[in-house]
Amino acid sequence: MADTTVTDPVTRDLLAIFENVRFRLFERMKGLSDAEYLWEPVSDCVSIRPGDDGVFRVATLIPESGPEEPDPVTTIAWRIWHIGSLCLRGYVIHFFEDAPEYGDRDAWPGTAEEGVAALAEDWEHFISRVAALGDKRLLEPIGIGPGGWADETYFKLALHALKEVTHHGGEIGLLRDLYLREDA
Repeated sequence: MADTTVTDPVTRDLLAIFENVRFRLFERMKGLSDAEYLWEPVSDCVSIRPGDDGVFRVATLIPESGPEEPDPVTTIAWRIWHIGSLCLRGYVIHFFEDAPEYGDRDAWPGTAEEGVAALAEDWEHFISRVAALGDKRLLEPIGIGPGGWADETYFKLALHALKEVTHHGGEIGLLRDLYLREDA
């Protein structure tokens, strides 16, 4: 939920947009079944799968394709993991000094209900940190983080997170539509 106590205009507006996207994505995931969550529409789908220990883990962190081949197809479970763990949780870990302890980042719930709940938790961790920044800090260089991000602003990081969420969230909606029409 958006923090209505935030008065800095840039932070307030950014949080309002995130809240709108969160609402739409989580509405779209209501009633998500375990079968849909793990559905592999093609034979070489990238997903999360149980290991020998029974713990579900992401099979491939970032699927790569060659210049002549299309990007791999990923499951709803992989996309929810990507938004939650790789993106939002990863940003909290790498760019905020008060990150909680997470344990095995590649582990992810094997059920739809638990996967959506984990995404909601990762979302809240990220949004609460963005809300606490305020406009001045939001627009300053981060100062920490991998891959040249230390020189970028938290605003750019938040916009990148928003891009990832909307991109993969839209794909989650499309996969749900295709799943529901699979036998039609």
